[in-house]
Parts: sequence; structure tokens; C-alpha cells
Amino acid sequence: MTELREKLAARDFDGDEIEATLSALLEDGLLSEERFVENFVGSYTRRGHGPVWLRAELERRGISGEAISAALAKADVDWDAAAEAVRVKRFGPETPTDFKERVRQARFLQYRGFIKDTA
Repeated sequence: MTELREKLAARDFDGDEIEATLSALLEDGLLSEERFVENFVGSYTRRGHGPVWLRAELERRGISGEAISAALAKADVDWDAAAEAVRVKRFGPETPTDFKERVRQARFLQYRGFIKDTA
């Protein structure tokens, strides 16, 4: 909702008008932070992003930590399997044999939001 508020403010809408509109949308059930977070987590998980990336991106968008934790828990994702699928898609099925390649692949997985233990 923070992101929507900022976008409307950037278009020079009155602050009171923005708040009234957002409140009306919330009351009518047309705007839901929980639904947004669930859809966001599902969508970006399928695109190969891990929990660290998801949490950071949702926090940047103004979502509370408890809402993020609830959505990640509800997603019921095997993060180890997801990290392996992302690694295989990017680098192929062969496990790296030399240290330099293992570090390169681990760095890629960290960039995608998978923690070291998951890689």
C-alpha cells in the first residue's frame, strides 16, 4: 500500500484524497496487503528468487516483517530444491568440481536470495 500511496502522490493527488481512496478500497476488499504479498511471493519464487531476496524486496515496498514471515511460511517452498533448480537452470546439471566455479555459483545463488546453507 505504501508503494501505491507514493505513486499517487507523485501524480500530484491530494494527500487526503489518496487516504480516502485507499481506505475505501480496503473496506470494499479490493485492496489487500496479504493478497499482494502472497501473490508476490508465489510469482517471484517461480522466477527463481530465494527468501532473502523476497524479504528485502517486500521490506523495500513497505510491507511489515510479520506479514512477510507469514507469507513465506504459507508458501511452503523447499528452498533447497528451489536453489538447486535455479543452479541447474543457470549452470547445468554438473556439480562444480573446482573451488573457483563453486564460489561463482554460490555467489549467483546469494544474489538470487538463497542463503549459503541453501546453496
